[in-house]
Parts: sequence; C-alpha cells; structure tokens
Amino acid sequence: MKFITAIDRYIARLVLVPMLSVFVIAASLLVLDKMLTLFDFVATQGGPVTVVFKMLANMLPEYASLAIPLGLMLGILFAFRRLATSSELDVMRALGLSYTRLLRVPFLFAIVLAGLNLLIVSYVQPLSRYYYEELQFELRSGALGASIKVGEFNALQDRTALRVESSRDDGRQLEGIFARIVAGNGEVLVISAREGQFFANRENPDTVILRLTEGQIVQQSPTIHNPRVLTFASHDLPIDLPKIEQFRRRGDKDREYFLPELLRIGWSHTASREMRAQSIANLNYRLVEVAMMFLLPMLAVALAVPPKRSTSALGVFVSIIMVVAYHKVNEYGQDVASLGRVDPTLALWGPFALFAALIVWMYWTLAYVPGGQPIGGLETAFSRVGRAIGGLFGGLRKPRTPVAQPLLDADGTDSDGAPHAA
Repeated sequence: MKFITAIDRYIARLVLVPMLSVFVIAASLLVLDKMLTLFDFVATQGGPVTVVFKMLANMLPEYASLAIPLGLMLGILFAFRRLATSSELDVMRALGLSYTRLLRVPFLFAIVLAGLNLLIVSYVQPLSRYYYEELQFELRSGALGASIKVGEFNALQDRTALRVESSRDDGRQLEGIFARIVAGNGEVLVISAREGQFFANRENPDTVILRLTEGQIVQQSPTIHNPRVLTFASHDLPIDLPKIEQFRRRGDKDREYFLPELLRIGWSHTASREMRAQSIANLNYRLVEVAMMFLLPMLAVALAVPPKRSTSALGVFVSIIMVVAYHKVNEYGQDVASLGRVDPTLALWGPFALFAALIVWMYWTLAYVPGGQPIGGLETAFSRVGRAIGGLFGGLRKPRTPVAQPLLDADGTDSDGAPHAA
C-alpha cells in the first residue's frame, strides 16, 4: 500500500489553496499596517521613499513567522469543513478512514512548515531585524539626504542653518533654499536661491558641494557697518557632512541573536543575570511558537466539523481567537520571564501544556466519542442568539393586512347570489 493515496492527494489539494491564500492575505495585511507607519516615519526624517520598501522587506520574516501558523490552521480547517458540509467526510468515515488517518497529509504540511518557521526564527528573522534597526539609524543620523527635513530649519555642524521648500530626485534637487552660515571670525552669510543641487567633492569626501542657482548673498561682518549684497546666477556652497557614527554590532537586543547564541548566553556564567534571563526567555518563546504548530492540525479538524444539518462557521472564528490569544499569552510570558519574575519554563511552557491539553480533549471528543462535538455548547448558544436576533428583526416587520372574504350563504353563494369559487 502506498504511503500517499488518492485521498491524501485530494486532501492535499484542498488544504494547499486556502493555506496559501490565508498566508498571502495575513502577510499583506500586516505589511500594509506597517507601511503606513513607515511612510510617516520616513517622511518625518526626510528620507527617500525607497527606504520604506527596504524596511518592509526586512520585516517580512517576522510577519511570515506569524502568517505561516495561521495559514496552516485555516487551510486545514477550510479543507475539512468543505469535506464535512459536502458529506464527503461521512463517506470517508464509512470506508473506515479515521480522523487520525485523514490527518496524515496535514501533519506532513505541519512538519515542513514548522521546520521552515524554525529556520526563520532562528537565523533569518534576527538578521533581518538587525538590518531594519540599521536602516532606522541611517535615517536618523546617516546620509545628508535623509537628514535634511523639507520645510524645517536643519542645523549642520552647529554653524550652518539650511532650509528648503521642496526636494526632488531623492533629495538631490532642492528648491526654495535659504541658508545662514556663521564663520569663525563672526562673519555671517545669509544666502537665498531659487534652486540647488548636491555634488560630491572628490578632493574632500567629508564635504559636499551645494550648487545654488539664481539667488543672492547678504554678507554681515563685525568690521563692516553696512552689509554687502551679492546677486549671483550660480554659486557653489561647500557644506561639511555631519559626522556619521558607526552603527552598533548585531546583538544589542535579544531579538537579534541567533538561536545557538541565545542558548550559549543563557548558560554562560560570565553574562549578567538580566541578560541570561532575557536570552532564555526569548529562546523559549521562539521554540514554543514553533512547537505550537504541531497542535494546529488537530485544532483545525476539531473546529472544522459542524454539527449535523448545520452550516455554522463558528469554528472559524473560535480558531482565530484561540491562536491569536495564545500568541499574546506567549508574548506576555516572555516579557514577564525577561524581567526575572517568573521562570521561563513555567511562563511559556505552562500555557503550552494547557493549550495542548485543551486541543487533545477537543480532538478526542470529535474523533473517538460517538456524536461528540467539542464546541457543541457554543454552537447551541450561537444558534439561540441567532434566532433571537432574527426574531427581533422579524418582529419589526409591518404585519400584513388580512384580505376581506365575502360572506357565504348556506347554498354556497355570497350575499349577492353569485356563486363563490372555492
């Protein structure tokens, strides 16, 4: 007998399509939500738009680690819900196929995706998080084009104030320029120009040339009573670049460590107690999030099969609430364990044990208890609430006016003597 049968291939097709769809939708929603914040941040810092997409690309591994478990669970749930509502599941059960046998392919998906997720949270996500922090650092204090804010006064090297009305070409082409420069001897230059453009200085890499077009220079000096005014068609203004600090090395935060590095720090005797607690908490958080994926096939099947003669989608909402709530509990457990208040094993693996016991009970009730329905009570309450709401809106409908019927005599005719049609 082949390990993968026709039924397994059929279930695989049913699982794969919704799983990929949910993954794409979930990741897209997370990216769009972050994109609005990044656009506002980059615009405030005066950086180019391309930085937004670089930062989003570095956030994709973190979003993928959240979207993969959700896509796996909903893909299996939608597949078995389709089998249940179309009575195909009853046929498979009548042929002697148990729920455990039908979960062979979903568990293969879970093993592959859990391995992929482990790779992401172990190496890809910490590295991408470091690059994301580096882009933020470069925006705040990096290149000159990202440090000049449009419409505001920008202080450069504590002696130059520069303001531009608008910029084009990723900040290289400036319009509406005003500059005030204070020299060491007390001389002040006030410069205004219609537009300007940055050029690199090959002789001095620490200085750039701002070529101004169509403007004037007002020169004020302590030795000169009347300021001098000079009108120019083109003028080159050298500007010293701000000193750019080197970005820190990877590992300033526990989220930037690889999984083996967290393990080494957690068991190190040279590291501080606070650092060991943070490393162990983050290590257990990543592992427990991956381990949870092996429970999702049983949870999905337990919530996918509705009661007989019912098409309720309550299980879909319950599954999403359970997974999201469990993820938030893990985040809270990591925060508490990082502070050293609770042991990481208890804070993270304790909720996992409770969650696993609940899922096993739900799956056992569906698969091995005759007529068992794990959320039967919720289904009943949900149907009652639905009927109550339906009755409330039904009672608000305008009652129909009864149609008057003619009075009949004993011989079957109306009062006018005309025969009445039955």
